[in-house]
Amino acid sequence: MIRINLLPFRAARRKENIRRQISISLLSFIFAFIALFYYQMQLDLQLGELKAQAEDVKEKLKVFRKKSREVDNIKQALDTLQKKINVIKTLEMNRREPVRLMESMTRMVIAKRMWFTDFADNNDAVVIKGNALDNKTVADFMTQLEMSGFFSSVNLTTLKQVTIEKMNVKGFEISCEKIPLKVLEEKKGKN
Repeated sequence: MIRINLLPFRAARRKENIRRQISISLLSFIFAFIALFYYQMQLDLQLGELKAQAEDVKEKLKVFRKKSREVDNIKQALDTLQKKINVIKTLEMNRREPVRLMESMTRMVIAKRMWFTDFADNNDAVVIKGNALDNKTVADFMTQLEMSGFFSSVNLTTLKQVTIEKMNVKGFEISCEKIPLKVLEEKKGKN
């Protein structure tokens, strides 16, 4: 029989297998390194984009904060202006109130039957002192005060007999609670 020596062939095949395994391992390692390097590059790009977006957002935030401060300043200016307008309206109403009050009093006086001796106007009340020929004149005057719509309550404080130039007349004192001019203006606006 022929003897074939297969040992050198097996040794060569074993060396070839080792070389193949080493090259596959080396190629796998190189491929893994390239894949990790590529992944790292992608992460760096994403990180750069996110940083750029963050910077853009910070810049926009600065712009919006500046605009917000401007809006707050405008709101404060508007509030101040509104307060000034309200003060002006109040002053305007208060300026007209004494004229309105005196005009209404002259319309309500019963001619040739009564006259005022004193007239006091507080913030929310009016005290009227005067003389009338009789009780009915005082009652009619009080009724006119109540019907005028300028007063919420009309009260006769005193009514007494007084002699003026040898003539008996009725001395009276009436206190009235005023309706604020603002409320009167609102009532006129509704009607």
